[in-house]
Amino acid sequence: MNNEIELDQIVLCTVDKIVGTTIFVKIDGNGEGTITTSEIAPGRIRNLRDYVIPGKKIVCKVLSIKGDKIHLSLRRVKQNEKKELLELISKDKSYKAIFKTVLKDKTEKTLEEIEKNYSLSKFLDLIKEDRKILEKFLSKSDSEKILKILDTKKEKQKEIKNIINLSNDSSQGIKIVKNILENSIKNSKCHVSYIAAGKYRLSITGNDFKNIKNNMNKIIEDIEKSAKKQNSHFEILKN
Repeated sequence: MNNEIELDQIVLCTVDKIVGTTIFVKIDGNGEGTITTSEIAPGRIRNLRDYVIPGKKIVCKVLSIKGDKIHLSLRRVKQNEKKELLELISKDKSYKAIFKTVLKDKTEKTLEEIEKNYSLSKFLDLIKEDRKILEKFLSKSDSEKILKILDTKKEKQKEIKNIINLSNDSSQGIKIVKNILENSIKNSKCHVSYIAAGKYRLSITGNDFKNIKNNMNKIIEDIEKSAKKQNSHFEILKN
């Protein structure tokens, strides 16, 4: 199962045991891994059990894979990465419940066939584009029932925020900063709001977390490039 894990992948784990300075975890659906104390949290840790307790669910990043040994980090997981994974897991759980409502005893076998090629969330995204895909795995009657349930469920809007520092010390500094921001968010759904003294909040909302994340990354990249060209100070303060 470990060959399914990729470097830098964000995974959900369950703390199994703590032995000395090593934490042993079970990676959901992908075997086991370890975390050293230095990868639990930045700075000095006074009480390890404030972060990890046997049985606790934690979100980690894959640092290295050496044979069947997977080394993980808790402290290197960004808040938006954790949020994205937990939302995906929650979505999958909701979808499985829909399948179970319609398929009853056939649920496990059907999902097993689907998940040979797709994650459930990806499969449901494909269905939005081509509903006939569902009939490759289900009867027409069951497909129609599931599609009817999906049509009644509206996805909650997702939001990504970044707080940045952008400033320019020249006499035209305010105008330069304004142009950088306006040009960087042009043709996007990003909203910029002024906080104070060179601090700005960027926010994008949408149904597809991956899509709005990619849009935010592009905007940040554009701001950074423009700031460099205009001899402006740029810094990401929070995301």
